[in-house]
Parts: sequence; C-alpha cells; structure tokens
Amino acid sequence: MRTPLEQRVLESMRRSRTILPGSRVGVAVSGGADSVALLRILESLANELGITLLVAHLNHSLRGAESEVDAAFVEKLAKESGLQFVQRVEDVGSEAEREGWNLEDAGRRLRRRFFDGLVAEGRADRIAVAHTADDQAETVLAQVMRGTGLAGLAGIYPVAEPVVRPLLEVRRQDLREYLRAIQQDWREDATNGDTRRMRARIRKDLLPLIERDFSPAIVGHLSELARFAREEEEFWNTLVEERFQTVARNVHEELRIAAADLLTPLRIQDGSDAPCNTPGPQCETKAPARTVTERLIRRLYEGVRGDRRELSAQHVEQVIDLAGNLQSGRAVVLPRAIIVRREFNELVFARADAECSPQIASGTHKCAVTYEYVLSLPLRGTTTVSVAELGKRLSLNLIDWPSAESDTIRASQVLDADLLRAPLILRNWRPGDSYRPRGRRAARKLKQMLLAERVPAEQRATWPVLESGGQVVWALGMAAASDGSASAETRKGLWIRQEAGEDKVESGIAVSGI
Repeated sequence: MRTPLEQRVLESMRRSRTILPGSRVGVAVSGGADSVALLRILESLANELGITLLVAHLNHSLRGAESEVDAAFVEKLAKESGLQFVQRVEDVGSEAEREGWNLEDAGRRLRRRFFDGLVAEGRADRIAVAHTADDQAETVLAQVMRGTGLAGLAGIYPVAEPVVRPLLEVRRQDLREYLRAIQQDWREDATNGDTRRMRARIRKDLLPLIERDFSPAIVGHLSELARFAREEEEFWNTLVEERFQTVARNVHEELRIAAADLLTPLRIQDGSDAPCNTPGPQCETKAPARTVTERLIRRLYEGVRGDRRELSAQHVEQVIDLAGNLQSGRAVVLPRAIIVRREFNELVFARADAECSPQIASGTHKCAVTYEYVLSLPLRGTTTVSVAELGKRLSLNLIDWPSAESDTIRASQVLDADLLRAPLILRNWRPGDSYRPRGRRAARKLKQMLLAERVPAEQRATWPVLESGGQVVWALGMAAASDGSASAETRKGLWIRQEAGEDKVESGIAVSGI
C-alpha cells in the first residue's frame, strides 16, 4: 500500500509526465537523505509506472575516505534491491583546477557528463535526481541576490532532458520523515553545512529566518513563482525560436540577420512596431519588441557558440547599439571570441576564427582581432576595464583637476570628463583614425603616431583608442585630443592608464567598480 508521500509523487509525475511508461530510469543516488528517499519512492512505484531502475553514483573524490564510504553505502542499497549499480569516479578538485572552474560548477559539469554517458550507452533513457521544493526556493533566492531576469526566476526545471526531477514539489523534511517511517538510514555530507558557500547560508540561515519571521509558506510561494516564470519563459522561447527561424540565415557557419529585423522583430497592428527600414538612433525598440530583440540576440549567440553562458545584459546592449548604427564595418567582440560585425544593413554573428584570413606569402594564418565596447564613466574613483583580447587591464580614474598629484600624472594624457560625449566607446585602432593631439596645430594620423612611438607592428591593429561622440579623443600612451584634454578650466579629469601585468580574462570586457 502506498504512503501519502508516494501517492503525491505519483500524481505529480503523471501530471507533469516526468517519467513515461517503459522508461529505463537511472536514479542518481549520492547517499544523502533526498536521493535515498527518491530511490525508495521510485522502487515502490516502479511496477505501477511500468519503469525499470538502475542506481547511478558519482564519486567526487572530495572527502577522502568519506567519499569511499558513501559509494559503498549506495552500492549496498542497490544490491539489497536487486538493482544494477553504476559508479563513476572523478577527481572533481583536480578537474576544477585544470579547467578554471569552481568546485560546484565542476561537480555539476561532471555529473552531467556522467548522466549523458549513461544515456548514450543505452543504460538509461532518463536520469532522476532528487531536487526538492527547498532546493527550488534556495535557487530562486540565490538568483535574486546575484541579480537575475525572468530566466533566473524560473529556477530548476522539472524536466531538462535527460534529467528529470520527480521531487520538486516535495519538502526536504517530508523526505526525512518518510525515511524514518520505513526505517531507512542515509549518509550526511558535512560539506553541506559549510556556510562559506552562499547556498549553504541560504539553507541554514536565510530561509529559516524568512519562514519564522515573515512567511511560513515562503518555500511554496517561491516554488510557485518559479513555475510562473517557467511558463513565461516557455512562451517567449517559442516566440523567439519562430522569429529566429524566420529572420536569421546560416551562411557558411555564420548567422546573418537584417538589422531592421533585429530591432523590430514584431509586426504589431497598431503600427508602434512598424519595420525600421533605415536603422539608426531614431529606430529604438520598444516592449514587447525590445524583449524579443534581447532574446533574439541571445539565441543568435547560442546558435554560433552552442550555449548562452557569459553573455551579459551589457553585451546584449552593445549588439543593439551596433544594430542601430548605420556605419558598416563596425564590430563588437562577445565572450568566448564570438564576433558580431556590421555589414551594410546586416549583422553577422561568427566565431573569431572565421575572421582569420590566410597570408599566402608567408603560408601562415592571421586573425584580425577587433573589439568595441560602450563604456560608462565612474561616478567617482576608479573603474577597471579588462580587455581579454589584449590581455591588458585599463583603469579609468576620475580625478579632481587641477590634481594635487599632477607631478605624477602625464597631464597631456588626461581628458576633461565634462567634454566627453556619448557614446563613449573603447575600441581597437582602425585605418584612417586621426585627431589633433594636445600641443599640436594640425590633426595627425594615429598610424603615424604609433610609428613615432615605435609600437610594434603586431600590436598596432589592436591598439586601444577611445571614441567620444563619434570622434577619437585618446589612444593608449599618446597625448589626448586637444579639444578634449584637461585644461585650467577642467573640474574633473579622466586619466586612463594601463595597469601593470596581464589580465587573463576569457569573456569580452569585464567592468567592475572599485
């Protein structure tokens, strides 16, 4: 006879079609209470559901002998139930260090690799994991505190092929009570209480505080919020995918889209989103078209790279600015060396290596790295700008002027912050760039200035320059433009300098206030 909890899980799985009859289900069991309860519940429902089970255990090798004891405990559970036991041993710590991941991310990636392998080998159709309603609430809170949009509020999905989560509507405490009722023990992982991790602090401190002092039903409320957000996401994703398939073209592994189609992806009857045939600053997207534009950019990025990780709201805004700029030849560099370039009335999304052209004379290949980022001045103090393409880090220092430290500052390189005009763009040097340096009577080609300063030829194409309101006003190591440099009337000066050492950043440009 089923327990009330088993009946609830059965009804939930039938309602959400989490596990279909005839499925071979790999149950991911760590040895903790949640996963052990998941195994026992699915065992009790297997005949009625018409499914077969196997037990899958990933040994993370993070807790020494404790990890081995966990594996032995899970193997014993499987044998007692007559189920196949599959274990994979991974050195998560070493993998994290080698790949530059944090431990949580490394564990998540290696678990997914393990699960995908079980499916690819035909051992399982789906992998059941034991995320609970509490996990859902913790995830939503963590996303809110990190800063998120609707996609982050969607939290954990009940089905994310091949992974399914049958316990997402069940409280963690209910699972422990269930195990005690059937006299089933489990293993406790001491690292779950490590409050150096934000997730552990949310679990141990924040959620209990909210439940006790603000809303006893907070876990249920957050789970419902996640469900509503998922439904919204499914709608928008369906709409965006239809637009993507309609307006984007795949040409030689590059994705092309008309700037007008990106800026005005919807055709609404009231005419407020009529086609923008001549994109420019006057052609601004509005909600809901703006929402579709932003999501379409993310879909285009995913279409070239394969996922959307590291693409921030700032990157999306840069692509929108590029779409609204009529000047052909401009480009922006997105994380993981994805380049978006403007070609007449089209935007082209491509991998950086697609931009490389053969040098016939030398028999080598040369890749022209270009970048362009819209910057905001710090309200005060310093903003650090890391340029991944160069391995350089620049600091934008807003200083009182005349400066008491003027003897340590090359005054000719300081800009008058009040004279700078939007858009303020940090980009690489381009042929034809010129401006009149401070102290000069006439404009000079930046190429000549680079030659005069003995900048190596291989560095010139990517040399950083600053553009203010469409005009070059500064280049690294050079005197600033005469009509933008600091003077006796200047109140706030902008001093841009390269910091010592190289900054190894993998994603476009990272800006962080200091």
